[in-house]
Amino acid sequence: MSSTSILILAISIGFVAGLRSLTAPAAVSWAACLGVLDLSGSSLHFMGSRVAVGIFTFLALLEYVADLLPRTPARTTPGPLITRMVLGGLSGAALAVAGHQSPIIGVALGALGALIGAFIGYQARRRLVRALGVKDAFVAIPEDLVAILLAYLIVCQSGSFRA
Repeated sequence: MSSTSILILAISIGFVAGLRSLTAPAAVSWAACLGVLDLSGSSLHFMGSRVAVGIFTFLALLEYVADLLPRTPARTTPGPLITRMVLGGLSGAALAVAGHQSPIIGVALGALGALIGAFIGYQARRRLVRALGVKDAFVAIPEDLVAILLAYLIVCQSGSFRA
């Protein structure tokens, strides 16, 4: 796989983190645990441990529930936005490392993707809720599914790094 393709996947997994902050590292962790991503010999090898899979999966499930609560802050406020950028950077770094690219570039692209995903996701959701005249949950749940599907497709595509 070309280095450009790897870097596109790094920014893409960051985009997923912008939609749902913990979906991206959960998907990367599952992919590493199942041997789709090779993180062995890197400082990110912990992402493939069963403990990491369990923690990221549990936290992702909690995030899906918390997202439906009325007091959950907007993803574009400083705390949630920084968290998305950090987790997008972590996920982007893992894809870059698995693709034999610089983890620093993976961090930067993953964080940038998270920033883009957070603002696009926020605006799209807000506008859809308003345009459809529905409760937020009727848009939030499909957004969860989109994030999960995108993450799955990205890590599956990254499986060709091993070739």
